[in-house]
Amino acid sequence: MRDKRMSAAEVAAELSDGMTVGIGGWGSRRKPMALVRAVLDSPVRDLTIVSYGGPDVGLLCAAGKVRRLVFGFVSLDSIAYDPWFQRLRQQGGIEVGEYDEGMLYSGLLAASHRLPFLPIRAGLGSDVMRVNPDLKTVRSPYDDEELVAMPALTLDVALIHLNRADRHGNGQYLGPDPYFDDLFCMAAKRRFLSCERIVDTAELDGPPQSLLTNRMMVDGVVETPNGAHFTSCVPDYGRDETFQRHYAKAAADEELWPSFVDRFLSRGETGYQLAVQAIS
Repeated sequence: MRDKRMSAAEVAAELSDGMTVGIGGWGSRRKPMALVRAVLDSPVRDLTIVSYGGPDVGLLCAAGKVRRLVFGFVSLDSIAYDPWFQRLRQQGGIEVGEYDEGMLYSGLLAASHRLPFLPIRAGLGSDVMRVNPDLKTVRSPYDDEELVAMPALTLDVALIHLNRADRHGNGQYLGPDPYFDDLFCMAAKRRFLSCERIVDTAELDGPPQSLLTNRMMVDGVVETPNGAHFTSCVPDYGRDETFQRHYAKAAADEELWPSFVDRFLSRGETGYQLAVQAIS
């Protein structure tokens, strides 16, 4: 079995302009933030981001990395909207695919099963159909019911974060929710997993359903302690609400934002950790 350990910078180097990148997690929960920061440090641009969005989306938008965003929502959970996403969305600064949460799930599921689409009721009778004029409907061959034909959301790259993994790509979540990280991986051509700690395979014990990824679903593994910060990665740590409020305040103020970037996003991982400790 291949040793798939690599660095966050090596993951970012796998991306190229124009790619479609799926980011796992949910809102401000278990986001692969160390990998996101590595992408911020890279020259890549014009990305299509697919995400149940949180600060991953906001930071990438702020850095001018995003051409198009496909999302079910963009929220910081304890703060309703990510300010950078809110500003760019209101100004029309990015292209968007706005979907119901269940529609996004169906798009990932279709891609993971190598299907062109999956039928779903969500979206019917709503503005989702108006703001996504390319969406089509199909008729059930069994009862003639009209359904939305949600297209597959095929990804070039998936980035996810889990609590534990071995060097081969078997990954485990220890919190209450798997989110859809496995679907992001199965919908992608290249899949990269960051984790709090790399352990021996024998240490990945617990209920079978907690083993969310297997080695066939992952192309690279990055050990990044505190790598979801400032989002949560329970039970290892909760959301850093103090730092998140600091981020949201800076993101909402164009005069404050440059100093935030200089302090937290323009230095290496060690410098980032030290600066975070000063805030938190």
